[in-house]
Amino acid sequence: MSLLSEFKAFAMRGNVVDLAVGVIIGAAFGKIVSSLVNDIIMPPIGWILGGVNFSDLSIALDEAGKVVIKYGAFIQTIVDFLIIALAIFFMVKAINKLQKPKEAAPVGPTQEELLTQIRDILKNK
Repeated sequence: MSLLSEFKAFAMRGNVVDLAVGVIIGAAFGKIVSSLVNDIIMPPIGWILGGVNFSDLSIALDEAGKVVIKYGAFIQTIVDFLIIALAIFFMVKAINKLQKPKEAAPVGPTQEELLTQIRDILKNK
């Protein structure tokens, strides 16, 4: 089997394709949540806290301001993460609710019980 055909067999397996779709949808979902946090959630929080823009919060480590710790961007990233985690939690919870639990297969008589029934039927004839 050539290297190209092995790679094609690997790439076309269902799990790899499903994973690729999941990564693409996850990236798009991440952009949506980032926009939600940056454009909708953080501005009112900043306004409530006295007009603070979290993306501007930083600490300069030198006089020229070239070395800066941007802790405001870090706070926004934490809020992004928490919202994404909460959304995924609710999504998984909803999916689990929609899935019906698998019912156990009906349990029939054992082999010994069937043989006993056959014996009793033959005995009564």
